[in-house]
Amino acid sequence: MALLVAFLFIHSLLDIIDQLTRATTHLKTQPQIGCNGHPELCDRKYSNITHIATHDAPFVGVLPMENQNVDIPTQLDAGIRFLQAQTHRNVFGKISLCHTSCLVKDAGLLKDYLKVIKSWLDTHPQEVVTLLLTNGDRRPISEYDTAFRHSNVTQYAYSMPPGDPNQWTLDSWPTLGQLIANGTRLLIFLDRDADQVQVPYILNEFSYFWETPFENLVDPRFPFCAIDRPVGIQG
Repeated sequence: MALLVAFLFIHSLLDIIDQLTRATTHLKTQPQIGCNGHPELCDRKYSNITHIATHDAPFVGVLPMENQNVDIPTQLDAGIRFLQAQTHRNVFGKISLCHTSCLVKDAGLLKDYLKVIKSWLDTHPQEVVTLLLTNGDRRPISEYDTAFRHSNVTQYAYSMPPGDPNQWTLDSWPTLGQLIANGTRLLIFLDRDADQVQVPYILNEFSYFWETPFENLVDPRFPFCAIDRPVGIQG
């Protein structure tokens, strides 16, 4: 019985992957139009668009610590435009993509992950992508800057204009068309210890948006807009 259940699970998973592969193959053959595939988004503010995201995007597989079934290029080809990932310091002292701990799941160095994203951006000039990283071990911003620069993805990074981020409003954001025209098609956020004076292209997540509670499995009000992070603010 257990073998039958395992077979059916694997067969269903392979079928899902096959359908995703067919869908992304079709998307790859389509000419790029507009901004993120839609002409009407070109004149819309970045802050006025719903971005489809994958949680723990680089952790691919079927194990409990793996959240996605397909790799980053396939996710992007399928329409994902917001990639979230956890980072930690690995046993060699480098920043890696690790789920909770690098002893639990290490999906490789941050700089290699960024190279994959850069390669996709190179071939998709009309697309804007957002990257959110968690700094689980409170590593200094200089280590992130090093990883980003080694990947050469910084050529696409959007830098916030000088000034107090607390004065930045929803209407202050550029449009998708402006981001594409300026070549700043990658928006990068870090949840802890960002320093926009030292590294202006890595934005402090909670200066610009907030999060609802992560655990909503049994709450009858889901979805709802209670603010979970950052602590101490009210909507």
